[in-house]
Amino acid sequence: MREMSTLSHQHHHVLVLQLILLLPFLHLVVPGTPAAARKFSDVLASGRNVSDGDVLVSPGGSFTLGFFSPAATRRRYLGIWFSVSPDAAVHWVANRDHALNDTSGALMLTDAGVLLLLDGSGKVVWSSSATALPSATTSAAARLLDSGNLVVQGQGSGTALWQSFDYPTNTLLPGMKIGKNRWTGAEWYLLSWRSPADPSPGSYRYVTDGDEALPENVVLDGNGTEVYRTGVWNGRRFNGVPEMASFADMFSFQLTVSPGEVTYGYVAKAGAPFSRVVVTDDGVVRRLVWDAATRAWKTFFQAPGDSCDSYAKCGAFGLCDSNAGATSICRCVKGFSPASPAEWSMREYSGGCRRDVALDCGTDGFAVLRGVKLPDTRNASVDMGVKLDECRARCVANCSCVAYAAADLSGGGCIMWTKPFVDLRFIDNGQDIYQRLAKSEIGNLT
Repeated sequence: MREMSTLSHQHHHVLVLQLILLLPFLHLVVPGTPAAARKFSDVLASGRNVSDGDVLVSPGGSFTLGFFSPAATRRRYLGIWFSVSPDAAVHWVANRDHALNDTSGALMLTDAGVLLLLDGSGKVVWSSSATALPSATTSAAARLLDSGNLVVQGQGSGTALWQSFDYPTNTLLPGMKIGKNRWTGAEWYLLSWRSPADPSPGSYRYVTDGDEALPENVVLDGNGTEVYRTGVWNGRRFNGVPEMASFADMFSFQLTVSPGEVTYGYVAKAGAPFSRVVVTDDGVVRRLVWDAATRAWKTFFQAPGDSCDSYAKCGAFGLCDSNAGATSICRCVKGFSPASPAEWSMREYSGGCRRDVALDCGTDGFAVLRGVKLPDTRNASVDMGVKLDECRARCVANCSCVAYAAADLSGGGCIMWTKPFVDLRFIDNGQDIYQRLAKSEIGNLT
């Protein structure tokens, strides 16, 4: 997994030399106070520093970079936050692994274009990765953009040597992406804070998964176990997040699938309010939008949102219905019964369901289940060049095929499950899945 960059042994010697050359500037590294705060507009030039109490502010004033202490603790961190938010909604933290113990820290940019976070003794607490400056460039500058991205560039060059958007913490902003570079193996993902008062790495990751399945976003716990999945991308949105359709006036969603990468992000449309997607310390994903009238963040979406959002809640061949009322939220799909009735009576559904009548292959039929979040596709085969009719024919011909569905809302693409499927639930504006059953189970269904 891609984490914040750490210096190699070779880079360590380079940085020691850089620090020796920069000793004349180190007297500037003093505890900062709000009264003495300096504001460097949006630019930090090489050889300068930002002390605790000083800030960078993006050109339009949307974002601020500086030092902060979460929830009245003494620990100090370098971060970037929304300027409008009274609670300083922090979206990026540099030294989340190594907190400063006092206000003597300072951020410095070397002539080589490397950001250094120093403590009061001059020790490097955090650094950005080193990238060679363009041959015609003699110095670098760090700029805080109105997107919230901190970018290091060579003077006179538009090329980013390093940018904070490539090292997300727990927040996704417009213009950022999460996913994977398939050539290098590098990954971008959100990693929760340990607690609301502790930005050190927590237990939950929010990732874009597309290696073994159709692309979807997934929340993983500290053991790498799935907690929640959005459902697969259906050409317009994630199948299990119908709320995305209601955001169309504010955001456009971007899913990139190519030989080189699989990534997800979103772009704010003109006039859209500030927004962010956050994975919390308890594994909840929230889309938050700034309400200027009330000066507060409004939750537009959160997941898991109900018990049916819990991954594989009803086990194999189980169907979750959050509107079941007083009855059990789990039931078996047609032609199946609880594998362990005793466990189901105690509301333990993970054992799933077993088939009532064995399949005969040649005489089997299909029952359609409408309006669902499609099951996990890691045990499925996908062919985006096939329409639904051909998909059905392929499933009929494959005696191991237990279900099929269209991959996108236009009816294109073919998903075929050949093993027990999990994580099936009813959902608003869901898709259809065609489940294979023995002839005697079909009745009048076709």
